[in-house]
Amino acid sequence: MGSSSNHGARRIAPGIWVLGFVSLLMDVSSELIHSLLPVFLWVGLGTSALTIGLIEGVAESTALIVKMFSGTLSDYLGRRKALAVVGYGLGALSKPLFAIAGSGGMVFMARLVDRMGKGIRGAPRDALIADLSPREARGSAYGLRQALDTLGAFLGPLLAMGLMLLTANDFRAVFWMAVIPGGLSVALLVVGVRDPPRAPQEHREKPIHWRNVGRLSRAYWWVVGVGTAFSLARFSEAFLVLRAQQAGLPLAGVPLVLVAMNLVYAVSAYPFGRLADAVSHGRLLRVGLTALIAADCVLAWGESWQALAPGIALWGLHLGITQGLLATMVANTAPPELRGTAFGFFNLLCGLALLVASALAGLLWDQLGASAPFYGGALLGLLALALVALGGRREPALA
Repeated sequence: MGSSSNHGARRIAPGIWVLGFVSLLMDVSSELIHSLLPVFLWVGLGTSALTIGLIEGVAESTALIVKMFSGTLSDYLGRRKALAVVGYGLGALSKPLFAIAGSGGMVFMARLVDRMGKGIRGAPRDALIADLSPREARGSAYGLRQALDTLGAFLGPLLAMGLMLLTANDFRAVFWMAVIPGGLSVALLVVGVRDPPRAPQEHREKPIHWRNVGRLSRAYWWVVGVGTAFSLARFSEAFLVLRAQQAGLPLAGVPLVLVAMNLVYAVSAYPFGRLADAVSHGRLLRVGLTALIAADCVLAWGESWQALAPGIALWGLHLGITQGLLATMVANTAPPELRGTAFGFFNLLCGLALLVASALAGLLWDQLGASAPFYGGALLGLLALALVALGGRREPALA
């Protein structure tokens, strides 16, 4: 087992390791802010749960929708790194805006700039990983990148918690600190990654041409359908943070929610990425959805923040099982010259679904209470599970 694991690590190109550490640094920067932002909006600025849901939903869906255009543009230009640099640069430039924000509207603008950057970099980066990886090691490559990314998402909230204690709960001082790892992330990408050489004919297709959409296979569209169903079943992690704070978690301890979630996510992402190279994708998707449904139930039923902890861990586990897996499935069902386009359309539909899910979660919270979004998520998870089970019988890509 050990030699097999070492062999898998050796097949991962150095550029993928660098991309992983770029993601780690940017996630430290982002999660320094995002782990505190829902409570900053709720307690500091007095916004409603519906408004928080809309801010998070619009911001996250914007990131996913923008990926469509950046992905197709990266196919056309054949220069995925340049778009990734622009995206990571926007993410870094957005961080000071959070520190000076004095209203929900300004926070929304900062989130929009930040998530536009994420959208611009996401699909080109994901397609670049596929370009740098042999097919037989692609699950491992995505799993490694996701694991390092999520390690940053674990370290960011942990650092936020320490800084909140040091600064006597000064949100803005913590937000200013996020500028440092954001800048380091962009610098590392600029000096550490190169686009692989591509044949001239590989980037002659017009971007966002409907003829290209027709070249995407039925198996690919099944993956898109499954990813959209997943996005409807899960909403912004902001509601996990609010749920814990509502259940009695002290203000300085609020980042622990994302620390715990991302620790499980980081630890599970690479092993499940390697497993995706060897076992049924449909089976892993069903396991991931089951973990999500269980998480929703625990988060709905828990009456104290301690009782919510297993649900937070299960939420991280479902992400570790499914996020790298879905990326692998997109890459495996798309033609190499259209991988950016494929990731773009996948993220477009997932982004629209996430916007609906987060807005609905906020509405349910305001109208029916803190448990209601999680009951709704469990119900939608059961519907997604039925779709995956049907797809496993009818579509080889999900078997």
